[in-house]
Amino acid sequence: MTTQDELTQTIKDMVDDHRGILAMDESAPTIKKRFDSIGVESTEEMRRVYRTLLLETEDLGLYISGAILFEETLNQKNNNNKALAEIAWQQNIVPGIKVDKGTGPLPGAAGDLITYGLDGLGKRLAEYKELGARFAKWREVYPISPSNPSQLGLHANAEMLARYAAVCQELGIVPIVEPEVLMDGDHTISRCAEVTESVLQAVFDKLHLHGVQLENMILKPNMILPGKDSQRASPEQIAAATLEVLKRHVPAAVPSINFLSGGQGPEEATENLNAINLLRGNSPWKLSLSYGRALQQPVLQAWMGKQENHDAAQQALLKRARLNSLACCGEYSPSLE
Repeated sequence: MTTQDELTQTIKDMVDDHRGILAMDESAPTIKKRFDSIGVESTEEMRRVYRTLLLETEDLGLYISGAILFEETLNQKNNNNKALAEIAWQQNIVPGIKVDKGTGPLPGAAGDLITYGLDGLGKRLAEYKELGARFAKWREVYPISPSNPSQLGLHANAEMLARYAAVCQELGIVPIVEPEVLMDGDHTISRCAEVTESVLQAVFDKLHLHGVQLENMILKPNMILPGKDSQRASPEQIAAATLEVLKRHVPAAVPSINFLSGGQGPEEATENLNAINLLRGNSPWKLSLSYGRALQQPVLQAWMGKQENHDAAQQALLKRARLNSLACCGEYSPSLE
């Protein structure tokens, strides 16, 4: 199979009308925070137990088409010595991998951030592919302030995303391109729209420059939301603003837009995705999800690190995955909660 064939097949396996992506790629500090909230120590074994629980949920593959794993998880096995990536694929869930190394301040652009991890990326991707990963994910982060993101911030971050995506495709790995405009702050929904437009414009300019095949990538953007310290917006307002920005800046060649939840609660993220799909009209892309906390929060609360809660935790995951699957088709209603 050529790398081109591999890319095409992975897109075919991951993009459909009613399934989304489970983001379970929390870094060590993030998963520790999640575990702390339920009083569980974040040891490698507890992380293995928890992530095995997620991937072994029966029928999860009916609603989830891909799972973004952390490097540690890609190397882990279940109690029967079967690789977790293999367990995912048994349910037709394509295993993928987070490849960025986190963010730090961008020199010369106060308040802007840049993501690390390009050094040796090709070598790492080749190793991940051997372990079963068929797609990758890289996140750039954009805080909103009166002066951020700066022009330097926009272009430097877009350059990182494009270089990462080009390396992935060269190796037959589908890149998920994640430019996240943060919800932190008191900005309005229109300010979020303005910033997201600038971000997407810069990202697609650089993707074009680096020869990235848009047909063989997935975009993972934020929805257009007011800052969390600002006045709330209705799902209908969020949907209208989000679709307007996407139609202006995302080429029709991109097969799927899988929104990040970005600090939204589980029900809120589902309701907003549903509103977007109700309003989508003849939008050329699939409009789906790639949620982390918005899928996992109810699971953690049901599990609490206890073996006797194993089945209840899996049922919590299945329920959220199913409700989000309905939202992908505009068929969700809060009464289903």
